[in-house]
Amino acid sequence: MARVIAVTNQKGGVGKTTTCVNLAASLAATKRRVLLVDMDPQGNATMGSGVDKNSLELSGYDMLTKRASAAETIILAEASGFDILPANGDLTAAEVELMNEIGREHRLRLALNTVRDNYDYILIDCPPSLNLLTVNALSAADAVLIPMQCEYYALEGLAALMNTVEQIQETVNPNLQVEGILRTMYDPRNSLTLDVSGQLSEYFGDKVYRAVIPRNVRLAEAPSYGVPALVYDRASKGAIAYLALAGEMVRRHGSKKTSAPVAV
Repeated sequence: MARVIAVTNQKGGVGKTTTCVNLAASLAATKRRVLLVDMDPQGNATMGSGVDKNSLELSGYDMLTKRASAAETIILAEASGFDILPANGDLTAAEVELMNEIGREHRLRLALNTVRDNYDYILIDCPPSLNLLTVNALSAADAVLIPMQCEYYALEGLAALMNTVEQIQETVNPNLQVEGILRTMYDPRNSLTLDVSGQLSEYFGDKVYRAVIPRNVRLAEAPSYGVPALVYDRASKGAIAYLALAGEMVRRHGSKKTSAPVAV
């Protein structure tokens, strides 16, 4: 059964979607079956995986509003090597339609439960805000992965996010855990980066991944080609860093290899 990980940070611009797409590709490269769930109406994870958000027959909107099942909505991001449950701007309408529905915060969890046995990892790309879509993601997840830059304001954002996690634990998902903290856009030449990194390690211990994601132009360029950095330039520092992250995650979980990813 898949481990469901919500990749989230209420602060934008920290590499959240970049992490989702590249971690999904890296886990798939280790022969794990991976599903990437795009829960951001911007649809950047969808586009970055090589799927055109403007020509979708079905999207997360259809799944959340019960117009289609998760299995019907999932497609293969062929160039990227993993399955994706895509999204576009219609997701915003789902928020409005679900506003008065009983159990609205559990729609994603119930939908993913029907396909969970088909995967080793399910990664959820969350919006950079605390809304109904984010609550659905945190309700569905076993754990949260928090990408963050090593800067002062990021620490404030992390404190707010930890409060959100505690609220979710108290209300809709008591089993939610912190999967890990990922340092992104990492520049070891910057003294502030080193100071903040040290504070993170001191406070969170082994929850801070040893793998760090450097500032890398290939990571920035890859989305414009609709592929992860691993496909765009396998030898780039960014691609190598996400492969290291995937390896660290797999070792932590001790998960076994399965057959290659196939769309449901």
